Amino acid sequence: MAGEIHRITRETLEKLREEYDYLTTVGRTEIARTIEAARLLGDLSENGDYHAAKDEQGKMESRIRQIDHVLRNHELVERDVNTGVVHHASIVQVVYEGDPDDDVQEFFVGSIEEKPEGVLVASPTSPLGAALLDRAVGDVVEYDAPSGTLRVTIVGLR
Repeated sequence: MAGEIHRITRETLEKLREEYDYLTTVGRTEIARTIEAARLLGDLSENGDYHAAKDEQGKMESRIRQIDHVLRNHELVERDVNTGVVHHASIVQVVYEGDPDDDVQEFFVGSIEEKPEGVLVASPTSPLGAALLDRAVGDVVEYDAPSGTLRVTIVGLR
């Protein structure tokens, strides 16, 4: 994570700023109240409410650190739509060579922070994401995976 630059759109930047502001103000206040209320229930060693609240606090603080890192280490990019080639924030439809059913798989090429619901992410720095960038529908793309070299055909962009 250190030194990694996150390429994000302006919309995602604003979304992250709003989430960060909420978590560091309202979120922290709410979890502190929940912890205090659980503390009043008695013995902390066997207090499920207290441990659940502390676990939730840890998850929230982790998310705050994650967002803070993106906010401090980002580069704004524009969505390139209707260009006919894969760019940052493209959803690419591919078919893997050798797939007997020719199942179409969709990948979002971009930051996990921008990921649309129901679509897998191919980071632009991953082997697949890097291979897809600047390619067009009909192109056959090869990339190295742990199981060997894989080939996909780009069958659509959206």
